[in-house]
Amino acid sequence: MTKPAKINIGIPEDKRAKIAEGLSRLLADSYTLYLMTHNFHWNVTGPMFNTLHAMFMTQYTEQWTALDQIAERIRALGFPAPGTYKEFVKLASIAEVEGQPKALEMVRHLVSAQEATARTARELFPLVEDANDQPTADLLTQRLDVHEKTAWMLRSLLED
Repeated sequence: MTKPAKINIGIPEDKRAKIAEGLSRLLADSYTLYLMTHNFHWNVTGPMFNTLHAMFMTQYTEQWTALDQIAERIRALGFPAPGTYKEFVKLASIAEVEGQPKALEMVRHLVSAQEATARTARELFPLVEDANDQPTADLLTQRLDVHEKTAWMLRSLLED
């Protein structure tokens, strides 16, 4: 087996490792959010079925693409991306939802999960800025925009 090539992208290995750890937590939260959203898409019922079913599909489709972007950034930094349920459960800040909640309760869970994922992304900025890691900063900015906007849209469904 050949030894992996040294990485010299202008970010020291210790800083890349810390960023990769943070991105792994973001990947775990993002995967948990993806799975929750897809589950709710499959199982939503009630008068808001059509609206929520379509909205959840749009959201989980966008999240699926984001998973790849986050994992590939971890790999570009020279570290393995987590990829098992066991790893995701250990790394995620979002708890799984038991059973099948009612439609508006699904929305509440998703607001909370979107906000948690945004917080996880935001926590990485000091590390990323210190390492002068613009590609990761760009990824985080894009993810924050999506999660904050989606949380707002979901919260709007809960207002009278």
